Amino acid sequence: MDKFEEKTISSKTVYKGKIFDITDDEIILSDGLARHREIIHHPGGVVIFAQKENGNILLVKQYRYAVHCVQTELPAGRLEKGEEPLFAAKKELREETGFVAESWKSLGYIFTTFGICDEKLYLFKATGLKFDRPDPDEGEILEYFELPLTDVQNLIKNGTINDAKTICAVARAVETCKHK
Repeated sequence: MDKFEEKTISSKTVYKGKIFDITDDEIILSDGLARHREIIHHPGGVVIFAQKENGNILLVKQYRYAVHCVQTELPAGRLEKGEEPLFAAKKELREETGFVAESWKSLGYIFTTFGICDEKLYLFKATGLKFDRPDPDEGEILEYFELPLTDVQNLIKNGTINDAKTICAVARAVETCKHK
């Protein structure tokens, strides 16, 4: 067994939910020690860095119950079972902001909390934006707005934006612009 490998001996679902499941996995470490890992299995999601021709970035504000406050973040959404990430990104951008994009570029993916969860978020940059109309999911109360990229970066620096997926997508988008 490889030095960093952990071999699954058994896996038992201890919670089955609408959005995610949790398993209690018995594993063997490469040094032979047995351990348990509680793992959250999540379908993943998409995050969209949507940039208008004037350079402004589309953002959304919404209340996030888990942290009990309004958060500023990039448009994003959960993948449905079997859904392709690019298809989901296009759908989420339109639902949350009303915009559709002519051009899409993958910015890779991130794992949100890989110590306990297998959630994988696919990051995209969308350009060539045209307004259609917002169509939020039922029960999704949000407001979209736009800011210059420097303002978004300042909100990240001063701690106003604390959303990890937004911070990562902005960093990746800015980095890809530097290498053009």
